[in-house]
Amino acid sequence: MRSGRTKIATFLLCSSLACTVPQLLADKKDQAGSSADDQRRALHALNRLTFGPRPGDVQQVMAMGVDRWIDLQLHPEKIDDSALNARLEPLRTLRLSAREIAEDFPDGQEINQVRNGKKPMPSDAARRAVFEVQMARQEEKKERKEEMAKNTVADAAVDKTSGAARDGSMMAENGPRDAMNDAVNSGMNSAAGNNPPADGKSIPQDPDAMATAAPAAPSKLKPEEEEQARQREARLHEDLEMQHLALLSPDERFKKVLAMPVEEEVLVADSLRGGKGQEFLEGLTPKQKETLLAMNNPAGVVTGELAQAKLLRAVYSQRQLEEVMTDFWCNHFNVFVDKGLDRLMLTGYERDVIRPHALGKFEDLLVATAKSPAMLFYLDNWLSVGPNSAQALGLPAHPYGPYGRPRPPRPNQGKRTSGLNENYGRELMELHTLSVNGGYSQRDVTEVAKVFTGWTIDKPAEGGGFKFDPRMHEPGPKFVLGHRIKPKGEGEGLEVLYRLATSPQTAHFISLKLAERFVSDDPPATLVDRMAKTFLKKKGDIREVLNMLFHSHEFWDDTTYRAKVKTPLEFVASAVRATGAEIDDAQPLVGQLNRMGMPLYGAQPPTGYSMKAETLVSSSALLNRMNFALALTGGKIKGVKVDAIQIGGNNPSPPPDAAATLAALEANLLVGGVSQQTHDSIVAQIAAAGKNGAQAKQDSKGVPSKSGNGARAPDVSTIAGLLLGSPEFQRR
Repeated sequence: MRSGRTKIATFLLCSSLACTVPQLLADKKDQAGSSADDQRRALHALNRLTFGPRPGDVQQVMAMGVDRWIDLQLHPEKIDDSALNARLEPLRTLRLSAREIAEDFPDGQEINQVRNGKKPMPSDAARRAVFEVQMARQEEKKERKEEMAKNTVADAAVDKTSGAARDGSMMAENGPRDAMNDAVNSGMNSAAGNNPPADGKSIPQDPDAMATAAPAAPSKLKPEEEEQARQREARLHEDLEMQHLALLSPDERFKKVLAMPVEEEVLVADSLRGGKGQEFLEGLTPKQKETLLAMNNPAGVVTGELAQAKLLRAVYSQRQLEEVMTDFWCNHFNVFVDKGLDRLMLTGYERDVIRPHALGKFEDLLVATAKSPAMLFYLDNWLSVGPNSAQALGLPAHPYGPYGRPRPPRPNQGKRTSGLNENYGRELMELHTLSVNGGYSQRDVTEVAKVFTGWTIDKPAEGGGFKFDPRMHEPGPKFVLGHRIKPKGEGEGLEVLYRLATSPQTAHFISLKLAERFVSDDPPATLVDRMAKTFLKKKGDIREVLNMLFHSHEFWDDTTYRAKVKTPLEFVASAVRATGAEIDDAQPLVGQLNRMGMPLYGAQPPTGYSMKAETLVSSSALLNRMNFALALTGGKIKGVKVDAIQIGGNNPSPPPDAAATLAALEANLLVGGVSQQTHDSIVAQIAAAGKNGAQAKQDSKGVPSKSGNGARAPDVSTIAGLLLGSPEFQRR
């Protein structure tokens, strides 16, 4: 069956997506209904404004009316999302501030400071356990390094000794080359008390001395085998201990772990690595679970819950457009999760900066991102110092001392390098507002960088917030895009952000990116121009721009139907939604996205992830998607449950044959929008699988199958997986 799946996957993938679009459009014209058909309109709206339709969504949107449904999605505050909130409740870090995350989930630097006595050990038992295990691991790592260094020195000494021994052997074999060698050899033998007798016979050795010098009996096991045996014994002990603890009530289990010696706490933490020990965590409160998982990997708890929440929101939120736009802006104002302290700040960045402004005024969103500790840290603006600032010149924080006398400059702190960082100034104009062709120069980049000196973070390692530091700020006027910015401290940055947010170039660039997300990779210029006019007229109101877009004829044009290739996130979320799957644990789905090349919050460059087909379509990428689809419908994704009956349309009596099953699944998963090419390919695969099954039966029993034609019961999960991996489902 696997070889058959590979054949159909290859066949479907080789019929490239680019070639499929014309066929799709031709097939749709042949089908009943036109572009104005209610079902088609509902499906198109769901594919663009959500992460994909769920079972029954198309019918619900048709019953409500597409325009009314769109208006409701544009006002998410009117939509009850309490069911999603209940799913997010166990992910406690989503509600913590950056300061609380820093306290409960320390990084290596914080742990090292406690280990070196620079900071006190936490008094809280749960937090102390996290520090104890991490400190023990740091100590173990240090000891391993020291041991490796010693072994390196010892190996070098052995090599040197071996070399000398080899030289001696060569001399013995070749004999003394001259009288000097004879004298040296004679002297060495005399000193050792081993002078040979005159007759040349050897002197018997002392048996006791021989026994003393004899090497120890060799071990029956090789060193690596002994180490493996020790590890097996340790694992057995660990497993038995975990089984014993698992029998206790959740509270007793948790208290028992916290009361353990550090060495045993380390063993418990090791047993929970890699997603293991889920049964051991069963019944614990969210905070208790997070504590035990943090003993193993503090940072992983925070970033893991953030990624899981993103998937759960994409799959289960009723406020789908808000989630789509939150994902859009997170990518537009990208911040990389593995840039040091950004792991502390990303949770609040999405929760407090991006989501509340996702459908609001662009200027408010721009200011919020500019002041966000996550962005300040990611683009290094928090370290940017003006060349002529008080800090750069070494001037004292308080220029006047007692009795109003001026303080002298600090000794040995004269004028030094500026420390001016242009990262944020450049990305602000190139990626966030004007675009790379927005008409700015390198001088503008430098001047904007000076404007934002002093925009920094208050105690970033402790999860502090935005702070304006006048001592870091470059004094004097600046000149940005032909405008003179008067000296006014923090107000200079606000003025520049206002000018950028209200610029026609920004209006066009943001409108273009929105059109690329919701219409096509190459949207009509006339549409983008009208969106830009709306942007300027409505003072950057994102909701108004989207409303104009969703009611444009370009949005509903036939050429836009399934014209966008789904990103890995969109594909995974839409597949889970289409099947009505139940997520018990979202972490395996996060892992699937990693394998597809789109780790959540994992785009390292400021550009974020590309949303265009040219970067998303390749044979390997599409094969990964096909494999995921088959694994999902086959129940092979851990933590995700798929009901075959629900996939088939909640029909308790499955269709009698494969053809009827395929027709039912096409209607449920793709709302009937399947090209003839895809349909015929899957039919051929079903037929091949049936023949192979019949041949296998005949070979094993020596008689034909009872059906006479070799047909087997239709494999719902495989057919559903093939449909989810089809070109039609890959597009939205």
